[in-house]
Amino acid sequence: MEPRVVVFDIGGVLIDWNPAYLYRKLLPDEASVAAFLNEVCNSTWNEQFDAGVPFEEGIANLAKDHPDRADLIEAYWSRWHEMLGGEVPGTSGILERLKTAGVPVHAISNWSAETFPRARAIFPFLDSFEVLVVSGREKLLKPDAAIFELFLERAGVGVEECIFIDDNATNIAAAAALGFHTEHFQSAAALEERLGLLGLLSCRVEV
Repeated sequence: MEPRVVVFDIGGVLIDWNPAYLYRKLLPDEASVAAFLNEVCNSTWNEQFDAGVPFEEGIANLAKDHPDRADLIEAYWSRWHEMLGGEVPGTSGILERLKTAGVPVHAISNWSAETFPRARAIFPFLDSFEVLVVSGREKLLKPDAAIFELFLERAGVGVEECIFIDDNATNIAAAAALGFHTEHFQSAAALEERLGLLGLLSCRVEV
């Protein structure tokens, strides 16, 4: 069965989020930024927020281990919006075109329940999804099968009806193992081409 439903990831597909954007303002050079984000506020530490742990708790615990970096750690929350680099070029336009064409569009995102409303206030297209599963609200994370299964239940669709788009290869592999059609996101142009080949998106007419 060809897919008729499009399921987006958000970070890295629709929104450019990178803690380095903030810490380049707070640390003297790229080496310092890389060391801080590898050794202190690293991806494993950040993942707890996507799983539902409150920022206040996670920041307090880490600051106890790194008291000399407490101000930098606290900035991860108070200046979180400065980690946003804007829209990923072209992808929100694809989302809008799918909506206009009547294609059902949904999202499954690893994102903190506390920061998602802040992103929503900046990016109105986040209100476009018919079913939106945010990991921090559900306390479930991709690539766990449970978050995909929760989505399918809420959307009332079969896995074979869906194409799932994500920039993370591990999440793509997990979705494919469950039976989703998948697109490992590289660029809006490549995504547009794939959706066009599936008949979900009409080709633009060049004039």
